[in-house]
Amino acid sequence: MRVENPANASHCLSSPDLLPLIEQGNKEYFDIHIFKQYKMDEVQLGSHTIRSHGFAIARTHMHDWLILLLLVVIWVVILIIHPFYRFVGKDMMDDLRYPLKSNTVPVWAVPMYAVLLPMLIFIFVYIRRRDVYDLHHAVLGLLFSVLVTAVITDSIKNAVGRPRPDFFWRCFPDGKDVYDKWGNVICHGDKSVIREGHKSFPSGHTSWSFAGLCFLSLYLSGKIKAFDRRGHVAKLCIVFLPLLVASLVGVSRVDDYWHHWQDVFAGGLLGLVVATFCYLQFYPPPYDANGSGTYAYFRVIEESTANTTNTINAANLPNAMTGEIQIANQQEPTDNGFMGMYLARNSNSVLEDVESGKS
Repeated sequence: MRVENPANASHCLSSPDLLPLIEQGNKEYFDIHIFKQYKMDEVQLGSHTIRSHGFAIARTHMHDWLILLLLVVIWVVILIIHPFYRFVGKDMMDDLRYPLKSNTVPVWAVPMYAVLLPMLIFIFVYIRRRDVYDLHHAVLGLLFSVLVTAVITDSIKNAVGRPRPDFFWRCFPDGKDVYDKWGNVICHGDKSVIREGHKSFPSGHTSWSFAGLCFLSLYLSGKIKAFDRRGHVAKLCIVFLPLLVASLVGVSRVDDYWHHWQDVFAGGLLGLVVATFCYLQFYPPPYDANGSGTYAYFRVIEESTANTTNTINAANLPNAMTGEIQIANQQEPTDNGFMGMYLARNSNSVLEDVESGKS
């Protein structure tokens, strides 16, 4: 007598009965995929503009802007404070007799190329990408970089009071040097010129230049993906160009005899360090896979994707329950029919065995 396993009954559901359910599942899957892609495109393609999110972002970073204003006030106060007048003896004048020259790079030009030029580039990128997070954080990070550098630079200037290489002609414009009984200089030049002559270390032109242009260099390296491991060395030319400009400004300070080389080196290093810290406060490192955008930008994308997924799951929950009920309903009669056929087949086998026994 042949015995069959009723557990295989569930496999007897015909494929034509499953086709509507498979098609419905595929349709729901593609609907979910298309909707999620639409939401991602909505986030990525200029959905965050100054008009839509500018005020909210500025309000979120209100304390940062207040700190920025405080830095401006502190910097102005530092400029008013009198620098330390270091002892300058006659034997020290050999290194301080360089001619008094005008600036190759005037003071008013520094904020133009170190602050205004990067901001124009930030605005250009915003016009193309329509990402207010990038614009806001780039401007805020740049201003912090420059102002923090300015506060540190001028604080050190006042505290150190190192004479400039042209100090002799600032102190003695007529060339007649005078000293007191301790051997210290008795200057008879213009007071403002003498005061400026005690602010050699570190170089303000150089620190400002590196603070602004190093921030710009990091910003550009992230935007053009200079470190994407594809070996496009030409991208480095764009990255190094702002640093080259800042370096040439530093060299001009030595050529003009306004600074010693140590002043320029310290100012450049200070600007580089501050700019790097301020940039990494808002952006991933340029070599990171997400180095082209701000932390806030990618956080918004993640939150939007999570909300979209939760919405889709909640909307499709009733459809999933309905599909399970339909599968159960289609399996039940088929299983009953199969069991009937199985019992009938067993009955026929028993009858055949009885008849054969009788005969």
